[in-house]
Amino acid sequence: MSKRKAVAAVTAGAAAVTLGMSFTSAAGAAPGSADAVPANLKLIKTKNSLLGKHVWYQQTFKGLPVINGYYAKHTDKSGKVLQVSDGRDAVPDSLDVTAKVPSATATKSANTVVGARAARNRIAQPNKSVVQTPAATSGAAQLAVIGGPNARLVWNVTSRSSEGVSRSLVDAKNGAVVESKVISDNVDGKGSVFDPNPVVSQKNEDLTDQNDKNQNALFVAQKNVILRNLDGSGKLNGTYVNIAEAKGGVAQNKNNTFVYQRANDKFEQVMAYYQVNQTQEYIHSLGFTEVNNESQDFSINTYEGDNSFYDPSTDVITMGEGGVDDAEDAEVIWHEYGHAIQDDVVPGFGESLEAGSIGEGFGDYWAVQQSMPVSKNYDIPCVMDWDATSYTDGPKHCLRRTDTGKTTDDIVGEVHDDGEIWSNALWDIQKALGRTKANKVILQGTFFYAPDTSFADAARVTVQAARLLYGKGVAAQVTEAFQARKIL
Repeated sequence: MSKRKAVAAVTAGAAAVTLGMSFTSAAGAAPGSADAVPANLKLIKTKNSLLGKHVWYQQTFKGLPVINGYYAKHTDKSGKVLQVSDGRDAVPDSLDVTAKVPSATATKSANTVVGARAARNRIAQPNKSVVQTPAATSGAAQLAVIGGPNARLVWNVTSRSSEGVSRSLVDAKNGAVVESKVISDNVDGKGSVFDPNPVVSQKNEDLTDQNDKNQNALFVAQKNVILRNLDGSGKLNGTYVNIAEAKGGVAQNKNNTFVYQRANDKFEQVMAYYQVNQTQEYIHSLGFTEVNNESQDFSINTYEGDNSFYDPSTDVITMGEGGVDDAEDAEVIWHEYGHAIQDDVVPGFGESLEAGSIGEGFGDYWAVQQSMPVSKNYDIPCVMDWDATSYTDGPKHCLRRTDTGKTTDDIVGEVHDDGEIWSNALWDIQKALGRTKANKVILQGTFFYAPDTSFADAARVTVQAARLLYGKGVAAQVTEAFQARKIL
């Protein structure tokens, strides 16, 4: 859908049409009318960052959400507008919002499409899991509107399958599936980790999963830690993490003592709690108090395949147990949490191919930079070293890397592969600025993203964040990192 038209009210025949646009204004040079918020918007989120306030709205039509329709205003601490992003779509006033197709019928059609696609993808990659492809199951169906030249009323159906979570748009008048896409952010082949994982802590690339068996080589890799910010309920629930469900039931101990060996499924629950709590405490240390500042729900070992994913429709991170149990590898946990971070800061993030690639690249970067304090400098750019032992031959085991040297010349149209372009840029920024300064710039830049941002637009607002936080010299270093990847 195009969102490149100026906002205006016009008459087309007898029907009034509201046109939408998408633009990013230069810092301090927002349109003169930026203080006025257009009509038919629903406030969905207000976030505060180091530079100021970020207010997000959902476009509506006759009370229904408009798919991908958004409006955001970013102001500094004095109230001065830094940027306005207008992603509203045109919807004719004459559009009828009465559904003829029942929600149950739309859900069945959506699940059929999602299940068939998941089965095809499983056949294309038969080595990724030995588990039979399960049938797609429904989450929720809600009425919504698609804007643009082919405006229509649709059922917005979420389904869960072996691919993760999919969003399908089903025409509410004729029942046709208009669009179906995976909206969860997936990682294949997640693994075990302690701090961050056995391959790194033991510097041993020969370790293997052995079907979740306890092993002396893995026992010595375990590290006793303090679990901070628990709520005292006797469960792994706290300020930043909530183990909502898990295979075999959630861990409980009235003394808040959770000590298990890795063959016990509860070990992965402790891993998720500890590593996410560490991440959120680190984010707070950078000065950010509203970057997924919530108790993030986790579902542990509840998916049999070698895959984990963040579901933005339910705000839940699901960790799979195929191969190495994904939640044994902290870098898998941190990657998925990276998706939750971006979805929290930018509602609906990932609506374009390049935005999805940025999400995957950021998740990989977030994982490896979180490893830095505990990895003793062991091949830090290697992502998910332990998880990857289940599906890579070696001698090094990496799902992906953040130092591939890829540029935009290497774009192939797959979010994980293209994400290595973005992660390499972020890795280079970290090398140039140092971990703390780089992460402040990268997180601050995220606040200015549009949901359907491009590599170039995301790079430009990251440079803008660097300039506003640290001045022209640092902004020049960030620019050079993006130029090296041919993003700018």
